[in-house]
Amino acid sequence: MKKAIIFAAFALLAVIGGSASQANAQTVSGSIGNGTVARGGSARGTIVLRIPANLHVNSNRPASQYAIPTTVKLTATGATVTGVTYPRGVNRKFQFSPDTINVYEGTVRFPFTVRVPAKYRGRTITVEAAVRYQACTDEVCYAPKTQNVTLTARVR
Repeated sequence: MKKAIIFAAFALLAVIGGSASQANAQTVSGSIGNGTVARGGSARGTIVLRIPANLHVNSNRPASQYAIPTTVKLTATGATVTGVTYPRGVNRKFQFSPDTINVYEGTVRFPFTVRVPAKYRGRTITVEAAVRYQACTDEVCYAPKTQNVTLTARVR
């Protein structure tokens, strides 16, 4: 009996651990232009969210009052960031919802613009991105998560 209880506990931990790893399987990265920005100029930056094949995340406009939208919040040191563009998602029907939900799958890019003042004296700029999303399988959604990434570019 004692061995059965211990086995059941380990089995439960394996299931929980597998679920936790799925919920954390997304990666966030990004870049600013080709790594440099001219003083007094601007460059395009991109935040990249990679979603494994067995998961999706709600889009920025999921079309469901219960689905938490994906958001990208940007702040900059030495520069101004504007214009995060949210791509269109794909409408999908899932077991857990009576309505279709607009989602992102695969690799999703969120472009934005970085502007450096002409009188900026530093050698680099830094952009902090906070990407909030809710990952789901076809059957269940995990708790929302925020991943942070720091992007830098040389100022010339």
